[in-house]
Amino acid sequence: MNANAFFFRYRMVINAAVVILGFWAPWIQLWGMGSRISLLEWLALELSRTGLVSFTVATHLVIVLGAIVAATGAILRIWGSAWLGHGVVLNAQMQAASLTADGPYRYVRNPLYLGLWCVIAALALLMPASGALFATVVLSVFQLCLILGEEAFLAAQLGEPYRAYLRAVPCLLPRLRTTLKPSGNKPHWVQAVLSEITPIGVFLTIALLSWTYDNRLMMRAIVVTFGLSLVVRALMPGLQQKSNPPE
Repeated sequence: MNANAFFFRYRMVINAAVVILGFWAPWIQLWGMGSRISLLEWLALELSRTGLVSFTVATHLVIVLGAIVAATGAILRIWGSAWLGHGVVLNAQMQAASLTADGPYRYVRNPLYLGLWCVIAALALLMPASGALFATVVLSVFQLCLILGEEAFLAAQLGEPYRAYLRAVPCLLPRLRTTLKPSGNKPHWVQAVLSEITPIGVFLTIALLSWTYDNRLMMRAIVVTFGLSLVVRALMPGLQQKSNPPE
């Protein structure tokens, strides 16, 4: 197994481990680097120090911005999963059965990675500031490595049609307009929502629970959401068979 295949296979484990390290930030206790103040509070405090707004207003602004970023991440993840199919999204192996150029893939090549980055950025608000910096930088580099590896794999497997797609559609900055015509495939919205419970949970946590200013409550909500997503993903093959009985 080469490095690209290894990192792709264990991408969820690696993402989870880095996020946990971001929340834990062990360097704070070990070496006294940084403080336990959350990035949300730190940003609000720095914004209030400019004198433009009070700390309360600054906090509200940061929460609203975080909710918007989390919502963007959840929408991109669901939209991308609906068109790509949860079987491909959750697969441990890179898939190259066909070229997907429908839905969000007409405007950006990697809506799932872009959505994940937004979710990570929203989660970072709940981490200590130094942990947020660590997790955001490490996972940004990791996502870029995955993108490069996956696109090289797809180019090798699909040939010129995929290379033409690479030239026509941007990697991570979506275009507002596209000349690509939809191929007529249909999205699977219910399965997409079920496969993306964690991003939805992150959005709900930021949008609803941030106003309690209780970091432990929000962290517990994230853990519960992640656990629920693992259970649902484990059950999804059976759910799909029930919703699509053999003819």
